[in-house]
Amino acid sequence: MIIDVHGHLSPPESLRRFPMPPSLGDVEGMIERKLDQGIGLTVIGSPVGAGAMAPGLAAENYSQSEDVLAAFHEWIAETVREHPDHLRGYVYANPFGGERHLARAQDTARGDHFVGFVANSSVLGRYTSGPPAEDFWAMAADTGLPVLLHAPALPAAAAGLDEAVVIEQLGRFCDVAIAVAMMLLDGVFDRHPDLRLIVPGTGGLLTLLPERLDMAADPPHWVGPPSRTTPRTTPPSAHLSRLMVDTSTTNRAALALMLEHFGPTRVLVGTDSPPLGEAAIRTPLTLLSELVPDRDELALVHEGNARSLFGERLAQDLVPTRER
Repeated sequence: MIIDVHGHLSPPESLRRFPMPPSLGDVEGMIERKLDQGIGLTVIGSPVGAGAMAPGLAAENYSQSEDVLAAFHEWIAETVREHPDHLRGYVYANPFGGERHLARAQDTARGDHFVGFVANSSVLGRYTSGPPAEDFWAMAADTGLPVLLHAPALPAAAAGLDEAVVIEQLGRFCDVAIAVAMMLLDGVFDRHPDLRLIVPGTGGLLTLLPERLDMAADPPHWVGPPSRTTPRTTPPSAHLSRLMVDTSTTNRAALALMLEHFGPTRVLVGTDSPPLGEAAIRTPLTLLSELVPDRDELALVHEGNARSLFGERLAQDLVPTRER
């Protein structure tokens, strides 16, 4: 079986209120399309909670009440209960949401339907690193649950971009890599050695940045390190090996570079589908079968790494709704 760690679904109310692809509401269709390609289980969530990925609605996404988010997470849990063999869920969390919000997110994550968190790489122009996000990363590390770091509706990296499709395809892609780079420079992984992070899109630009990260931390052409960095015992690039990355791309070169840099033990299948269509499911799997000829290593990418990362929550039996 193949496990997809990167899928999205939205509740009926969100589809009625906001502009979004209809595929985000087609639970059974998603399961069937993925089964056709060998994917038996998908971890679903939303990087905007009960909101929408429309750039014009970005601010509204962060004004959702705790009651609205509770109802959204109950819908996720119920959807998982209805399809216990094929679904698990992520808890949406705003890294800048404050003490009460983070406590609610942590409490929600105790439910056996959830296997991790999904959080934005930036929030209203601020990357999720540094002191404002410290409580979130501490909480995530304390729970031991992985975090899927996902671009928001309007990423910080979209500054100067006006068209929605350009924001979607370029701004969001760059946002995640910059956010992780800032986390590395700010010492997040030094302070939280138990933090487990999933970076989508093959890790994006991170495969090209190791030397630049270390130079930013200790620039030989300037006097002293940048003021934003914190004392560390290892260079920032050393922590890249702790990241998990997913395969959500149809680009062969990107997948090959990902495998070369991170190795098959740090790679997870991720499709970003829904909302992306069949090609986003089929193409990465086809390319992986060509790029990872060793069957044991391919089995790790397909399933083994996800089971190691998510642990018993992925394996436990859930009682379907119809049997409750």
